[in-house]
Amino acid sequence: MPTHTLQTRESKDLPARIALSAATVQGTHLRTEHVDDWLAERARAHTFRVDRIPFAELDGWSFQEATGNLVHRSGRFFTVEGLHVTEEGEPYGDGPYADWYQPIIKQPEVGVLGILVKEFDGVLHFLMQAKMEPGNPNLLQLSPTVQATRSNYTKAHKGADVKYIEYFVGRERGRVIADVLQSEHGSWFYHKSNRNMIVEAVGDVPLLDDFCWLTLGQIGELLHRDNVVNMDSRTVLSCLPFGDATKGALLSDIALLSWITGERTRHCVRAERVPLESIPGWKRGESTIEHEEGRYFNVVAVSVRAGNREVTGWTQPLFEPVGLGVTAFLTRAFGGVPHVLVHARVEAGFLDTVELGPTVQYTPDNYAHLPETKRPPFLDTVLRAPADRIRYEAVHSEEGGRFLNAESRYLVIEADEAEAPLDPPPGYAWVTPAQLTSLVRHGHYLNVQARTMLACLNATAVRTR
Repeated sequence: MPTHTLQTRESKDLPARIALSAATVQGTHLRTEHVDDWLAERARAHTFRVDRIPFAELDGWSFQEATGNLVHRSGRFFTVEGLHVTEEGEPYGDGPYADWYQPIIKQPEVGVLGILVKEFDGVLHFLMQAKMEPGNPNLLQLSPTVQATRSNYTKAHKGADVKYIEYFVGRERGRVIADVLQSEHGSWFYHKSNRNMIVEAVGDVPLLDDFCWLTLGQIGELLHRDNVVNMDSRTVLSCLPFGDATKGALLSDIALLSWITGERTRHCVRAERVPLESIPGWKRGESTIEHEEGRYFNVVAVSVRAGNREVTGWTQPLFEPVGLGVTAFLTRAFGGVPHVLVHARVEAGFLDTVELGPTVQYTPDNYAHLPETKRPPFLDTVLRAPADRIRYEAVHSEEGGRFLNAESRYLVIEADEAEAPLDPPPGYAWVTPAQLTSLVRHGHYLNVQARTMLACLNATAVRTR
């Protein structure tokens, strides 16, 4: 007769091990103050170059004759298509019927974003990669151990193997700490998800060039620096099951879930893929697809050389935002418990219409022409925040594999009742970081910007203890 062994549903020691790693600001392999030098050394060890090119010089990419969609000849990787969006209610509040067109990236395959962890001297260390992405402002940033699309790790590009991929897709992959499908940028991707994984290795792990072991405390320190920890690392780190030292919240967990469900049901969004050549308000030149008013973003093309990638040279399209983004949480303490103000944000590319975003997630230049009454809620509060109210600030770039120079100023700002009332406007709610940690264990509750903010909140909380 087969026997069945019951497993413990929750690891009782894991939150304490994570907390110890977060509190350890010097690792056993690389000192925090030497990380910049290590990244510079890895940059010198390889050839990196990114050049803008006309669309006609894209190798393997072309505009389809029938649709104008930008596609790869293999049928893999991704396509740039048009999207027609209609919504009852404006993206940042209750309002009139909205209707717009835009380019969108369609990449249906699920990628793997995975960080391998291992204990050294009793402390969890995280295996981070010095990875070049063509859209990063400084090219080289700390990425997860594995950051690969399915096309990459199945070698559709006929390049080299993805290093360490066996720890995340193999049968003997070790102890899973986190494994969840999460959305990508819903404003630029159509129904895109990635598998966010953290796996604790069993046995020895070879340390390859371009990789280093860091504690969570070291990574937390680096999250306070501009453009060091890349977006994919931030989203994976947000999925860590931190323990909850606080008790209570303004909304119970079931009330919060009910509020999210209500937000999802009260919004009606229709996103229809259409031929890229037919979208009004956008024009295509030799090197750029851009909005007629010069706002939002452009579609451009680049040629890339990267000596340490699976393929060392290629060309591709990238989305390039117009202006620096601002992404912020307003925070207040209620009953001694810190809360942040989340926004039930509608983005056309989401699978489920609404995900929780930060209080503010906008590019101010896109709204500069509007009168104050038409500007997004809380945007001006964030822009005018005095320095003594700012609890966290850093500039982080977005996903460098698809977006060129896409940077946002990430902020946590202490607010008062006049700036952020206890009873917020529709579409907003006060939640605790611990509640966000609980929600992020499940897919499509927090958008990618909120997940970055959660990783930064965790880093800031450890620093202030």
